[in-house]
Amino acid sequence: MIEFIIGDIVDIDEDFTIIQNNNMGYKIFCSSNSLKQLEIGKKDQMIYTQLNVRDDGLFLFGFVTIEEMNMFKLLLRVSKIGPKIGIGVLSALTPNQIKIAIMNKDIPTLCKAPGIGKKTAERIILELKDKIDVNIDLEIENLNEVGSGYNESVEALISLGYSRYEVEKSIKNLNIDSMNVEDIIRNALIKLSKN
Repeated sequence: MIEFIIGDIVDIDEDFTIIQNNNMGYKIFCSSNSLKQLEIGKKDQMIYTQLNVRDDGLFLFGFVTIEEMNMFKLLLRVSKIGPKIGIGVLSALTPNQIKIAIMNKDIPTLCKAPGIGKKTAERIILELKDKIDVNIDLEIENLNEVGSGYNESVEALISLGYSRYEVEKSIKNLNIDSMNVEDIIRNALIKLSKN
């Protein structure tokens, strides 16, 4: 219904921001990762939004990046996960950390998020694994067509949201001479998920 709002940031609180647009102030609940990227007084800030309708009112959840909003939508598909838990997960982990945890069946990492116990983490992995794998595998397949090597692997991992420093550090001690691009990426992702 409301895909995004562009306006001026007038307030930032512990779990929400207020953005002014056309003389109206919108209270938007955000993850701490999104809130860190906002600044009071910033003009023309764009926030992607998801409207949640409940018996006790209408609530807007907001995201600075489209990746975070898409991950929020995926998390809401998991049984027994509502918007507040979804925002809590995105406050504890980035979308890429969540993807890697799901791909590696890394229950302890998912349990770092508030409100996520072992059973909920297992449900996230079970219900989202296919959806997450498809996205990552497509990127790996596309890279294999271009050719294998260090540069392709680095660019692929950066496109998943990691910094060049993190990526190069994760690849540094791998024996990449005997690996294709897919192997380099998978091994690097395992290292990155442990950081």
